[in-house]
Amino acid sequence: MEEQAGRMDLARRSALLWASEDDLESEDSKNAVREYHVSEMRKLAFTFVCIAAAVVVAGLSIVYGTMDLGFLDCYRIIWEHLTGNIQDKLLDYIVVQERLPRVAASLVTGAGLAVAGCVMQSVLKNPLADPYTTGISSGAGFGATLAITLGISLVGGNYAIVVNAFVFALVPMLVMLGVGKLKGASPTMMIMAGIAIMFIFNSFTTVLKLHADPDALAILYQWTVGTVADCKWTDIPLMAIIVIVGTVVTQLLSRKLNILATGDDSAKAMGLDVENMRILLLLLISLMVATVVSFTGLIGFVGLVAPHVCRIFVGADNRYLVISSAMFGAVLLEVADLVGRTVIAPATLQVGVVTAFIGGPMFLYLIMRQRKSSW
Repeated sequence: MEEQAGRMDLARRSALLWASEDDLESEDSKNAVREYHVSEMRKLAFTFVCIAAAVVVAGLSIVYGTMDLGFLDCYRIIWEHLTGNIQDKLLDYIVVQERLPRVAASLVTGAGLAVAGCVMQSVLKNPLADPYTTGISSGAGFGATLAITLGISLVGGNYAIVVNAFVFALVPMLVMLGVGKLKGASPTMMIMAGIAIMFIFNSFTTVLKLHADPDALAILYQWTVGTVADCKWTDIPLMAIIVIVGTVVTQLLSRKLNILATGDDSAKAMGLDVENMRILLLLLISLMVATVVSFTGLIGFVGLVAPHVCRIFVGADNRYLVISSAMFGAVLLEVADLVGRTVIAPATLQVGVVTAFIGGPMFLYLIMRQRKSSW
């Protein structure tokens, strides 16, 4: 009887032990699920904050000018224009025709450059990859220099600089893809090829500048430092369509981009066609960058800084990183344009100069702040 009672006691204690282990595992699982949901909400919250900031900064950009307007008045004027109930034609012209295109160009350009930087850094597995370091901007600069200094362009008229910049911006990426295709699409080799093309184009551009007349140099300087002030409503639709379509396609491919970022061997083991996926993504963002810089000129640091800032809040998951980079890049360029218009008013700083002032220290701070790599 005592032996039987001892066995029953042992069985009872074992059962209680198993139950407590199950409860512990259940509690750990609940905590893990809870932390996951909190993390997801934080990522979504950051994106929505960027969207709200874009709306607020857009209002501030429209408010400020030679004729100051009320913050809510600018939204009222836009609404009246959309509904066809225009109360004041002068204010409508100032807001809709003069100031709003500049804001729209800032949003589209910032989003496009940021998404391009995000994709390049993931595809090439290099935290310094962006439209500048891969030579796209240098190619655009050379095309614009040809049109401005020598009058050599693929088309005539008002779009000579735009078309030249667009076509030559695609050349570095095509060279990168060609070299990568011949040698197995190594990310390191591709980015080195882009840097080589960047130096070649910069050399040709410098030679053309040495023999250009002062008027052409003044125009070229304004284009190479980047500005959204010259963008009109006729330019916005093409820029917006290319950037929106490119961002949507990139977002749809974000899961594959995550797989690609793990490394070629791992991605191939998961069944991903690494070479073709890399080529597709690079061609897509090259088209985006070439489109926006052909209208705005060379604007640096947005594609480099915006993805790094977003990684602090949303991590390296491209499902969230792509869209948050687009939103933050749009806000960053809006702020840069607003600062450029106000800091030395009535004179204006080009937006490319302001992004360099903001982006350089910000990027240095991020480097110093990060104790470990997020790659």
